[in-house]
Amino acid sequence: MKYQKLLSEFEAHLDALEGGNGDVLFKAEKGIVLVEKSIRELQKQITRKSFDTQEDEIYFFKHVKPQIFSKLIYYVRLFNIESKRPRGKNPAQIKYLEQQIDKLQTFFNDNLEFYNYYRRGAMSLDQRYFVRGNRDLRLPLESFHFLIDDQFSTCQDGTVATIMAYDMLIVYLRKEVDDLNNSLEPQKNTPMEKPSKLFWTGSKTDLIELLYALHASSSINSGTADIKELASHFEHFYNVDLGNYYHTFIDIRSRKGSKTRFLDKLIEMLHQRMESLDE
Repeated sequence: MKYQKLLSEFEAHLDALEGGNGDVLFKAEKGIVLVEKSIRELQKQITRKSFDTQEDEIYFFKHVKPQIFSKLIYYVRLFNIESKRPRGKNPAQIKYLEQQIDKLQTFFNDNLEFYNYYRRGAMSLDQRYFVRGNRDLRLPLESFHFLIDDQFSTCQDGTVATIMAYDMLIVYLRKEVDDLNNSLEPQKNTPMEKPSKLFWTGSKTDLIELLYALHASSSINSGTADIKELASHFEHFYNVDLGNYYHTFIDIRSRKGSKTRFLDKLIEMLHQRMESLDE
């Protein structure tokens, strides 16, 4: 459909914004403008034309619209949180950020039934949740003015967008808390060993998938090593800059189909190697 081009352009503009200069408030403001513009364009495309099938309509309101709409919720919340963030000592900032995380978690608890439905990839109620015309009085607070248009909203696409946005915000806030906590600890004078002669030649996303898998397995330091330590080790050992691995992990979690593509590929290739040796 037409909106695929719009989505690609939107992602490219967003990547440029996130990778550019400017503090978090500047990026949040620019992000709000960018997302609103994209949503308005998407709204025009959808309200002018009906979907070919109900399955297409469900797919759009369950996966496509929330992908963009979640960014609007994310940037608006991010701006509000950061603009009120105390500028004093680290402990005060940590306390404030942890309070914000708790507030976001409350949303998941208040919408637990739908949250569990969405998280487990259920589809039995999709016709009720993601087809236009089935209104719900319990709309999320982030309804904005876009949800006024009955031709561009369903009763739960806003809730999906909010879940996605709050996931991103919690990852961002936890990283900020980790950085503040690390800066409170005395610096360890343990310089890295001599530069590694190994280079990661696969994609950074693949390495980040492997990184999180190892962390989840508790196979390193019995699970006491945090993601930041592991990422630093991987970056040094493989001569690679992993960039914002927290956000990359969010993208991995949002994949359609298998969320562990690289791990699946590793298993398949290892099986092939073993089978070739048995021949």
